[in-house]
Amino acid sequence: MKRLIIGLALVMLLLVSVSCAGAPAPMAEEGAPIPPSSMSGSSIFGGDDAYRYEALESAEDRMIVRTGDMSLVVKDVINARDDIAQLALRFDGYVVSSQISGEEDEMRGWISIRVVDEKFEQALAELRSLAVRVKSESTESRDVTQEYTDLQARLNNAEATEQQYLVLLEQATDVEDILRIYDSLSRVRQEIEQIKGQMQYLERTASMSLISVYLKPEASDKPLVSVGWSALETLKSAVRGIIIFGQGLAVLAIWLIIFIPVWGTVLGIIYWRRQKKSKKRRA
Repeated sequence: MKRLIIGLALVMLLLVSVSCAGAPAPMAEEGAPIPPSSMSGSSIFGGDDAYRYEALESAEDRMIVRTGDMSLVVKDVINARDDIAQLALRFDGYVVSSQISGEEDEMRGWISIRVVDEKFEQALAELRSLAVRVKSESTESRDVTQEYTDLQARLNNAEATEQQYLVLLEQATDVEDILRIYDSLSRVRQEIEQIKGQMQYLERTASMSLISVYLKPEASDKPLVSVGWSALETLKSAVRGIIIFGQGLAVLAIWLIIFIPVWGTVLGIIYWRRQKKSKKRRA
């Protein structure tokens, strides 16, 4: 009778855990440090969860994920990239990724930074001041409050299910029942870790805004004098043509020298046959 009760309880707990299953947690930027959350209250790994759930319902505590994209024309791409990296540090942030490509007037740069959300607008203003001209700028805000509160509710349910499994584990005496409870308990704990990871990701992205900046040098942004004929380019093309022609002749000469035994023998045979025919005609 006792094993029957434990079996029924396991079936009910499995149905609860399956209904609470969620998607895997999104990944954060590789190598990026996780800054402290800007949300009020305790961390998701402890504290009064009910208080946090209710606090998010108020308008002033809503979780907003903000991102910005800018395209700037600057005097020097490398110096601008370094200034933006310093700006991120001054605003309690960090560089997510950075890239420089090309040379001189064709140099291009790309840098992504995160800054604390409270300084998002100030960071955009300082980025504008670094540029000779702002070619484009866009910002986006996404409210993730409901998503976060849903995760909190799922976390509470999963933790309650975990406690029920622990109680069953203490009451179980049969080895088969113990192994079955351990298997279900490990799945619930994995689900709890996934939910906590998703919540941590939302907290971090809401507290640290992402700004991506494309950098272009001022020289390359100026219009060309003309697209037509250029004496310098014509001279370069002529020199390249002479070099290529000379290389072709050198290659041909090398092949002829190496294959002298072959074509020399063929020419010798042809000459000998003609001389023989000529002697016969004279005779």
